[in-house]
Amino acid sequence: MKGYRKGLTNYGDPAFSAFIRGAYARGFGLTGEDLDRPIVGIAQTWSELNPCHRNLREVADAVKRGVTQAGGLPLEFPTISLGEVYLSPTAMLYRNLLAMDTEEMVRGQPLDGVVLLGGCDKTLPAQLMGAASAGVPAIAVSSGPMIGGRFEGKRLGACSDCRGLWAEHRAGEISEARLEELQGELFPSAGHCMVMGTASTMACLTEALGMMLPGLAAVPAVNSRRLRLAEESGRRIVRMVEESLTPAKVMTRGAFENAIRVLMAVGGSTNAVVHLAAIAGRLGVELPLALFDEISRTTPLIGNIRPSGKTYLMDDLAEAGGIPVVMKELEALLRRDALTVTGKTVGENLAGVTRAPAWQDVVLPRERPLQPEGGLAILWGSLAPEGAVLKTSAASPRLMVHTGKAVVFASQEDMVRRVDDPDLPATAESVFVLQNAGPVGGPGFPEAGFLPIPKKLLSQGVRDIVRVSDARMSGTAGGTTVLHVSPEAAVGGPLALVREGDLIRLDAPGRRLDLLVPEEELARRRAAWRPQAPAYDRGYGRLFLEHVLQAPQGCDFDFLQKAR
Repeated sequence: MKGYRKGLTNYGDPAFSAFIRGAYARGFGLTGEDLDRPIVGIAQTWSELNPCHRNLREVADAVKRGVTQAGGLPLEFPTISLGEVYLSPTAMLYRNLLAMDTEEMVRGQPLDGVVLLGGCDKTLPAQLMGAASAGVPAIAVSSGPMIGGRFEGKRLGACSDCRGLWAEHRAGEISEARLEELQGELFPSAGHCMVMGTASTMACLTEALGMMLPGLAAVPAVNSRRLRLAEESGRRIVRMVEESLTPAKVMTRGAFENAIRVLMAVGGSTNAVVHLAAIAGRLGVELPLALFDEISRTTPLIGNIRPSGKTYLMDDLAEAGGIPVVMKELEALLRRDALTVTGKTVGENLAGVTRAPAWQDVVLPRERPLQPEGGLAILWGSLAPEGAVLKTSAASPRLMVHTGKAVVFASQEDMVRRVDDPDLPATAESVFVLQNAGPVGGPGFPEAGFLPIPKKLLSQGVRDIVRVSDARMSGTAGGTTVLHVSPEAAVGGPLALVREGDLIRLDAPGRRLDLLVPEEELARRRAAWRPQAPAYDRGYGRLFLEHVLQAPQGCDFDFLQKAR
């Protein structure tokens, strides 16, 4: 612990640097006694442009109480905030920027430890990436999920219902007036999406990684237990400083395997595959896509939570016991020796946890899961030589093995322009392909993979189709949607060579995605292929395009990964 003398500003005279820093601290009203305490930074992502984080001021106050009670000095500081639906072209473009902001502010300021306050999709992964690289003791406190909305007796889960209701509106089943009524009921409280979307998934995985206090991830944002656990997190970070318990000691290979195991068990977001790889890359831990698939094949899907489950939301998971109960069901499959921010191992944390209570069916016993394998599958083949991801738990069983003719959209703009064209050569058996929506092509890897079903098919009663793209998809979405096809089209991957009418075969059980076109024809197309013009020629956008890695490597910047 170095407190306020840590990392002195360089004025050429260290003693003067300490003197003037102390003078400015007293300008804040701090005393010498304050400055002798461990300094705990609170990385704040509250923003009026991020509704998922609107409770984080109150959460920060609770953390501060805990830090002060334990003898530390809490100092709150801002970083950028990533509100998913408020950022153009996509919040994912700026995940690495938030990670850099977090790392540099933690490293550059005199902090002995840091509490990471986040919630919306890209925030927690970015903060964990930054904290991993900064190397000081860190603990995460999320904003928490919203409570469920209600409309005409139906329980709503944003944003799974956002998407389903919008599809019904496009089909002409829901009027503009009714849609307006529904719009006002989808987000009834502070917090992030209350289904197992990316925000909820990453909170659950942060807990499974050992970087969050047990039981915190699922507690609703408006529940006072979240404030009590936030206060406890404040007390705990002071002890972590004394123990020198850094992220590298917690986020080990075993911890990542536990997080992947929980991801598969709860039917979590496909985005977690990208985020976990990025966080691990900051610590020199390699998480190949084959590991995700291997763990999925040996993990039962036990989380009956939407969109993989058909009924429950995150507040139901909290009532059933949260992620500790999920991990208890998986205990025999976990790396129980992995250390956590409690200072105890996973096995020690689970010693006092009982299995899923009989009165509920939110977390199912591992002996009778929703499905015997995990919620995600990794595909390989001639169309995805470096891999692709499919959320099997939210896909249509009838489409899991399917061959169809490609309907190809060269870009998101092309899709918007043509998807509802009555002359679009599309049937319910078509395979819809979106190109140039990956990390470079998007740009920024947008959540564009859940392609809209053409109105002419909606009118025929079609509610799912096979979709294939190099884009991402919101964790709140579902369908038979193949994502993260790698290499992406914009860098010359095979996806760029698909043409209208080509046959594509999906074999999810066999983990295959193949373009059924002769190699000689593909070679001819490859020779004629030319890359698109860069979307940015300056600033952060240019930095992103020049240094972003592909999806299997987590889409971090190449220069931020730790050498393995």
